Amino acid sequence: MTRALLFDLDDTLVVEEAAAVEAFAATARWAAARCERDAGALATRARAHARELWRAGPAYGYCRRIGMSSWEGLWCRYEGDGEQMRVLRSWAPGFRLEAWRRALADQGIDDEALAAELGERFGVERRALCETFADAPAILDAFHGDHAMALVTNGASCLQREKLAASGLADRFDAIVVSGDLGRGKPDPTIFAHAVRALGAEPRDAVMVGDNLAKDVDGALAAGLRAVWLNREGDERPPDRPELREIASLAELPAMLA
Repeated sequence: MTRALLFDLDDTLVVEEAAAVEAFAATARWAAARCERDAGALATRARAHARELWRAGPAYGYCRRIGMSSWEGLWCRYEGDGEQMRVLRSWAPGFRLEAWRRALADQGIDDEALAAELGERFGVERRALCETFADAPAILDAFHGDHAMALVTNGASCLQREKLAASGLADRFDAIVVSGDLGRGKPDPTIFAHAVRALGAEPRDAVMVGDNLAKDVDGALAAGLRAVWLNREGDERPPDRPELREIASLAELPAMLA
């Protein structure tokens, strides 16, 4: 019997990657209006440089463990007193500036002041793009009260909680579990075990719902839970996974669980 439901946040309940892509594009368009350069190329190079700098950064190992991406690093406020947060908080302003400075340099522009403006502008653009999937509120309301529900998400605690607050979904959950609070993220079984315990349930009675096969589905299965893959994009189903439970929309979840 399903007594507990665990939901992923990014690209399950709220739009994440598409919002990041659009934030890069919007920031680049803002720059292009001032320096008459190719906005598309600027956005692409800024994203690539951010990834390179992120991987070379002083806390990349930690960020990888908690499942935090470079584009999230560009707008996170890094709140908290933990050592890694302090390191990232100190490093982040230079990271934001350098990603855009290098992108501008790729187009022949040497303007550190503009790069600094773009580094801050990205956060403004990304915060303006917080969007909840239309099927999320209704399905959470449908299960609320009959099931214990937890949000299980990877990333820095302050940023994931900011996204959740913007979604308006926080009050649907009995527990909120963020990898940044635990020091490790999905697919590590620890985070699933922590969420199940917080709900007072057993793994065998819990179902994890998420868009990422490796992190959400396989991680949950390895931790003894059941899992449902939310395949919004219609990605090809793995041919060697006949047992995989798959839905294209959260609206299909009640029927799947029944």
